[in-house]
Amino acid sequence: MAAVRGALLKHLRVNATPLARNPNPTSHGLFALTFNAIRRRFCDEVKGSFLDKSEVTDRVISVVKNFQKVDPSKVNPNAHFQNDLGLDSLDTVEVVMALEEEFGFEIPDNEADKISTINLAVEFIASHPQAK
Repeated sequence: MAAVRGALLKHLRVNATPLARNPNPTSHGLFALTFNAIRRRFCDEVKGSFLDKSEVTDRVISVVKNFQKVDPSKVNPNAHFQNDLGLDSLDTVEVVMALEEEFGFEIPDNEADKISTINLAVEFIASHPQAK
């Protein structure tokens, strides 16, 4: 039985070589090459693109302190826009817009609605790959 199994497996085996070791990479098709190139480029871009949290905190605090309706002495990392800084919902939208301008990307409305404190703004911006 083992001899039959061995003979059968000998004829059914297929040689496979990984893409990286193949001397002729085009034999695997253009799709595989394109996909791997895009994947490598995306991984390299995302790997180093997140901002340092302390830098984001300093910049967010600076933007909020410079907002005309805010008393700069009340601004701290734990400050709530409405409860601590006395901003209404329209003011909060304006602060978020100022943060978008500062960091160079658009914050979607559903995410902007969740940002009610400086810490929440810092967390969102520091974890966003498009923030500059």
